[in-house]
Amino acid sequence: MDDREELAGYVEVWWQAVNDFLDLLASVPEEQWGTPTDLPGWDVRAVASHTAHLEGILAGGPEETADVGEPPHVTGFMGLYTEIGVANRRDASPEAIIAEIRAAATARHAALLADPPTDGSAQPAQIFGGVPWSWRTLLRNRPLDIWMHEQDVRRAVGRPGGMDSVPARHTAEYLAESLGFVLVKKVGAPTGTTLVLDMAGSAPFAFTVNDARRGERLPEPPADPTVTLQMDRESFIRLAGGRCAAEPGAVVVEGDRELGDRVLASLATTP
Repeated sequence: MDDREELAGYVEVWWQAVNDFLDLLASVPEEQWGTPTDLPGWDVRAVASHTAHLEGILAGGPEETADVGEPPHVTGFMGLYTEIGVANRRDASPEAIIAEIRAAATARHAALLADPPTDGSAQPAQIFGGVPWSWRTLLRNRPLDIWMHEQDVRRAVGRPGGMDSVPARHTAEYLAESLGFVLVKKVGAPTGTTLVLDMAGSAPFAFTVNDARRGERLPEPPADPTVTLQMDRESFIRLAGGRCAAEPGAVVVEGDRELGDRVLASLATTP
């Protein structure tokens, strides 16, 4: 698969994620838009507003400004940046926010189909917050971000679902690629440690800490891994997405239980 085909695949997954998210938002009654989500300080309206903000900029809109103050739930520059879209849409109706997301995403989708990127390592001309992402990173990240926010809304309003979609698998497997980083940088596992993630709906992910002290992905699970984590997709994305705990009994640790518990406590790699 060349870069053009790879990037086009990410665009297709993002487009499905956008439409699934819009369908969900349109079904949520206005009185539930103030329902808190698992994201500190953000309700359903804030999640939708944030999405409208980023998709608008990626579609060619100007950078927005707002006095966001010093919200207690915000840490770091990007946290302050993402509050801008929330602040600017605080009084917008659900219909207006949904329409804004739809218009921006539709325009961007048309542009990506008319002039598709062909070099995954090149940097897009239009990107939010000045982040130094390549086309590959940007296009892989957008379906993850939108699908995770779909799940934020679903948990908030009590409408589970969407776990078997293409964006769901994309997101879970993208997050699973960070397990080598978690094992080495966050847990500090010793050289030779092996970890297997047995996540329902995906092939197993296996990693080892190599002699260079890097988390190396293995082509196949070892016969006797140091630790194996078994869980469903929803449990994994809750933990790896830094949202909330898995349901009791949904995660099974085999092998080194103490190491497995430390990995589980350190899984979050995205806000």
